[in-house]
Amino acid sequence: MNEKQLAAEKSVEFIKDGMIIGLGTGSTVFFLVNKLAELVRQGLKVKCVSTSNQTSELAKSIGIKIVNLNEVDHIDLTIDGADEVDPNLNGIKGGGGALLFEKIVAKASKKNIWIVDSSKYVEHLGKFPLPVEVVRYGVKYTFKTIENLGYHPRFRKVGNNLVITDSGNFIIDLHLNKIEDPIALEKKIKLLPGVVEVGLFNNIVNTLIIGRENTAEIINRE
Repeated sequence: MNEKQLAAEKSVEFIKDGMIIGLGTGSTVFFLVNKLAELVRQGLKVKCVSTSNQTSELAKSIGIKIVNLNEVDHIDLTIDGADEVDPNLNGIKGGGGALLFEKIVAKASKKNIWIVDSSKYVEHLGKFPLPVEVVRYGVKYTFKTIENLGYHPRFRKVGNNLVITDSGNFIIDLHLNKIEDPIALEKKIKLLPGVVEVGLFNNIVNTLIIGRENTAEIINRE
């Protein structure tokens, strides 16, 4: 079993019957959704809120009930992956392009668990490019503003085509190498006109589960 799968399968131990669960997006969440579907077939009753069309389609196809976030008054637990996590349990997310919906769902949740392989646990955030979701209107000027701040932006593309998020926006990835103060940086970028959301998830996760070789390490926020 690989490290992503180890972390994902450990996380389902936190799911209780009757819960409303937030499902994240990405390759590690793929293992979570498949394990959760197995438990649903065995009689576990849960409702799930999804953070992306990709996760919704996968979940529905294997028998998991997906409800709209607006139809529930809370989320008991959200389980999601992360692209990088530091020892303060701040993280970068959005490699899968779902950072806006992921942050909305995370903030609506009583508890957040992140599931990662050991390569994602780092001393400093920033090696992984920081995703910033931006509206299309005036995007050239938004890009230029970010570039003038020295953040080395690049539009995210697949081939020659710009990536478009589920909410119809573009993603600009910032190549920063090292982020000294993720909390200050999140605030600074979020205030720029045209920016919808920043892939810095600070002071959000409660429990981190790291797959390490053949075990799952659990770190709780103090």
